[in-house]
Amino acid sequence: MWRIGLTGSIATGKSTVLKAFADLGVPVLSADDVVAELYAGAAVAPVAAVFPGVERDGKIDRAALSARLAADPTGFAVLEAIVHPMVRAGIADFLAKAEQAGEALAVVEVPLLFESGHDYGFDAIGVTWVDPAIQRQRALARPAMSGEKLDTILARQMPQDDKKARATYLFDTGLPIDKTREQVAALVAAIRARKATP
Repeated sequence: MWRIGLTGSIATGKSTVLKAFADLGVPVLSADDVVAELYAGAAVAPVAAVFPGVERDGKIDRAALSARLAADPTGFAVLEAIVHPMVRAGIADFLAKAEQAGEALAVVEVPLLFESGHDYGFDAIGVTWVDPAIQRQRALARPAMSGEKLDTILARQMPQDDKKARATYLFDTGLPIDKTREQVAALVAAIRARKATP
């Protein structure tokens, strides 16, 4: 089975590309979705123990946690030490199940794939990218996003050009969405054809 890690900076179309794979019947997983599940389950107790007051109704209040981290960025490393191993376990389980099901490929979106420095065992890396002006416009259109918050996020992310240099596949989401879907469809067809060939 061909394991693809999908990454890219904020507002570069990762979710759009992941959906294009999913629409073709490819098993997909978003690390952000894994985190959301953990913040409603296994990660609640350990995170709340380190960051008192961020638990609401048995779940981690992400807004409260974000405010805490904004006030003291040293907390990121502590949080990541708790959550990242759990996320990695979830990704490994997902990939193992996809392989057991006989899938030709599976795609996992990991926003901070390069920044984390962790080797997930992917066979290839897909990177979404877009012109920085479009990226900024998209990001600032998001609810509760400000220029200052965006700059803080970008400062923690590897520059787009560096990510592109490490990519196996590049997806320019500044193009019309139909072009992106066509690119994904061609890639999926090629990988499935390769698996079907003895």
